[in-house]
Amino acid sequence: MSTLPAGADRRALKRRAVVASTVGTTIEWYDFFLYNTAAALVFGPLFFADSAAGGVLLAFSTQFVGFAARPVGAAIFGHYGDRIGRKYSLVATLLLMGGATVLIGCLPTYDSIGVLAPVLLTLLRILQGIGVGGEWGGSVLMSMEWGHRRQRGLMAAWPQAGVPIGLALGTFVVWQFSGPEFLAWGWRVPFIASIVLIAIGLWVRLSVLESPAFAQIKTSGKVAKLPLAETLRTQWRDVLKAMFVRTAEQAPFYIFTSFVLAYGTQQLDLERSDLLLYLIIAACIGIVSVPFFGWLSDVLGRRLVYGVGVVLTGLYAFPYFALLNTAVGGLILLGIILGLIFHDMMYGPQAALISESFGTGIRYTGAGLGYQLASITAGGPAPLIATAILAGTGSTTWISIYIILCAVVSMIALLMMHPRPPEADEADFASEDDAGQDAIQDAARSERQKT
Repeated sequence: MSTLPAGADRRALKRRAVVASTVGTTIEWYDFFLYNTAAALVFGPLFFADSAAGGVLLAFSTQFVGFAARPVGAAIFGHYGDRIGRKYSLVATLLLMGGATVLIGCLPTYDSIGVLAPVLLTLLRILQGIGVGGEWGGSVLMSMEWGHRRQRGLMAAWPQAGVPIGLALGTFVVWQFSGPEFLAWGWRVPFIASIVLIAIGLWVRLSVLESPAFAQIKTSGKVAKLPLAETLRTQWRDVLKAMFVRTAEQAPFYIFTSFVLAYGTQQLDLERSDLLLYLIIAACIGIVSVPFFGWLSDVLGRRLVYGVGVVLTGLYAFPYFALLNTAVGGLILLGIILGLIFHDMMYGPQAALISESFGTGIRYTGAGLGYQLASITAGGPAPLIATAILAGTGSTTWISIYIILCAVVSMIALLMMHPRPPEADEADFASEDDAGQDAIQDAARSERQKT
């Protein structure tokens, strides 16, 4: 049996962890964004017997319950992720999320089964929310805890890049079926096709090994008995800071990617296919910009890069709608691209920024809970608030003011955050340091024995 050099083992295991985290995250966000797109375009008339505006508002309401369920998923899977390990929690979230998505594609509409249609849609959206709520913490930590402490920003940003990849992929599939048949049956195809992606993601995730940081905690017997209780007892302030620091990233993002579809088609009479194409282009740029800003945070500091993104998002609130309201294709594309780039300046460093606030033993629970609570306070309500403002005022002025207020909230939270230094971690993310060598070599030997 051949023996690989320690360095080669380490790099191979690290690459596998990054790929598994990013692929799985991509699939889960593909599923989640499909719902966002469908809520803006078709769920109103198909599942709710109401006027056009009222139907969209009700569709965004079911979208919101998915966001509300995300902290529940973070608490459930965070518990098992901090008790048992990151790997199998991530397998479970993938199956839960994917199964709910496929079932949405098979749902009868309101015309077929009446009020039961929106009820079932809402229940499946809740399952989606629980799945994606448990996904983020594990995927980020699986990647970050295999990396060197000087690479936390970049390593944690790779799973974050699964968001623009999932957005691009989901939007592209919807775009492909956005013809006349879209309302009749075309919208179902992207949901049902998710089953293929689930199979791929499951195969990739089952092949990855547990992170050395968690392996050291488990070996030492210092695993938290009740991670949620310990997190809320010792670091509840850090959970709240993580929640509020995401406000400028979460709320504008769903206005830029979900509300824009309803606004563009209904208020500006723009072609649905054109808006979807613009989102695909902007999301493809995010595949590069998210890891770039994660890497930049390793060089310049996380709070600096994040803070610049917060400020630019606030300053962009009025120019964004000014570009959309021109109804000129090139300017609309520019508006969407700039909005998502400013978002990526926050989203790239965000995973490491939040995760560094918690110790390894409760990091899955603490980081995941803080991250997902923002879904209730910012991400979920944003399309609802924007739709209600537009319906009530007929103007986007107060939507822009809302974005600015979100930036103010995030800046205050950012100034209050004080991430833990690497030396404070018992495991120290030390996959390339002496403290992590035993865990890595044990994992490598186990892998070679399998092959």
